[in-house]
Amino acid sequence: MSTSGSLLELEVWENGIPHGELLPATSDNDGGVIVDMQQPMDSDAFLTALRTSMLEWKKQGKRGVWIRLPIGLANLVETAVREGFVYHHAEPTYLMLVYWIPKTENTLPANASHRVGVGAIVFNENRELLVVQEKTGRFRGTGIWKIPTGTVEQVRVSIKGL
Repeated sequence: MSTSGSLLELEVWENGIPHGELLPATSDNDGGVIVDMQQPMDSDAFLTALRTSMLEWKKQGKRGVWIRLPIGLANLVETAVREGFVYHHAEPTYLMLVYWIPKTENTLPANASHRVGVGAIVFNENRELLVVQEKTGRFRGTGIWKIPTGTVEQVRVSIKGL
């Protein structure tokens, strides 16, 4: 059994049969798979299962592979990255890694990276314009007056029992 080479060029076979268990995965709606790791696994076992799984998914014609690693399984990040996975996004409790299998243009969606900003122009009945000075921010303490602006903060909602 060879242990070097790129992920999809590597043959992980023993007696003509893929060696190792497949990672737990579900198919997505776009021809890919989503691996939602939950159980602890050492890096060597993960590497074997990842290589075996990738060979199987390539054979099945899968395109994108998403691996969701909870923070408790951070020990597997380096292994996945060495096999060609890249970071897609991170949340406080997990990291999402992705890999595009075909030798075609990668059509995996980019991570949402935006910020919602707001501004307001407010006139009163005397046609006076509301202006403000920043207490924080780059114009703080400059004496500059401006229209009210700001950004929307993400709110985390926890609903127990759902």
